[in-house]
Amino acid sequence: MRWRTDDPTLPASVCSVPCQPGERKKIVKGVPCCWHCERCEGYNFQASEFNCDLCPYEQRPNRNRTGCVPITIIKLEWHSAWAAIPVFLAVLGIIATCFVVVTFIRYNDTPIVRASGREMSYVLLTGIFLCYAITFLMIATPSVGICSFRRVFLGLGMCFSYAALLTKTNRIHRIFEQGKMSVTAPRFISPASQLVITFSLISVQLLGVFVWFAVDPPHTVVDYGELRTSDPWKARGVLKCDISDLSLICSLGYSILLMVTCTIYAIKTRSVPETFNEAKPIGFTMYTTCIIWLAFIPIFFGTAQSAERVSVSSYTMILIDSFRVGKAEAYRFESWQASKKCLIRMNKSSK
Repeated sequence: MRWRTDDPTLPASVCSVPCQPGERKKIVKGVPCCWHCERCEGYNFQASEFNCDLCPYEQRPNRNRTGCVPITIIKLEWHSAWAAIPVFLAVLGIIATCFVVVTFIRYNDTPIVRASGREMSYVLLTGIFLCYAITFLMIATPSVGICSFRRVFLGLGMCFSYAALLTKTNRIHRIFEQGKMSVTAPRFISPASQLVITFSLISVQLLGVFVWFAVDPPHTVVDYGELRTSDPWKARGVLKCDISDLSLICSLGYSILLMVTCTIYAIKTRSVPETFNEAKPIGFTMYTTCIIWLAFIPIFFGTAQSAERVSVSSYTMILIDSFRVGKAEAYRFESWQASKKCLIRMNKSSK
């Protein structure tokens, strides 16, 4: 047989050609031996000659869509820019904190250090150090141990700092309120009493953490929802600790309560004579800290869409807060200088 056209190719003797891998046959209505080939799209793979099925939630289709493979699991890496900058700032903060601690220890028995309340200063510096150290726990590879330490130290550093500041501010308030009524000194103003009050406040935070451990033991989870894109080849699972937003707020809520209470006492003691006034710089620090928290909470819950953002937002906020708390310690040196000048004037007048 010869064809009238110049094309020597013989026409196909079938209604439809075979489908390629990853395609299913869609039968033409009324013509059972004819079909159209349809590509399996999205997270579907070719389960049979005529069907495309959805891959399990933690998997995606392979390249030719004939089966499913596990989705790649990622975590925050140390070399990432999300981690490198906070780690650098944390290292600088730890060095600065250690320098202040060494300075305090070196001049531990001097009148200025003793007059400043060296015991509470050490507690405050411990809290600042913990605020910086939590950065490394937030970046470390999530495991049961790391998640446990995160729960313990997430709010503990701020609790140390705010408990120390609250105890000092409350002490100043009680001293001057008592002075208006009588010459008798108020109770529980000695260094030992101040430490007992401070660690009593801190113990509430630890008790809440232990209850959290009992109700919901720490464990890791792979979140496949945050980075589940329309393109299955770009989908990633994020390995992280199973800490809900509500649990995070509850963990930090007690520290926020201490911060607000300390701010109230700082306002009450704002008119204390300048020579004895540590409450003014503490109050300034607490005002700025409150503003940062008010800005941080809506930003955190409004933009936290990935593990990197959640982690970086958390420990960046802790670093900013520790800078604010550290500013109160820097201002205290001004109070020491004022007290020193007052003592010099008193000695000269007595002579």
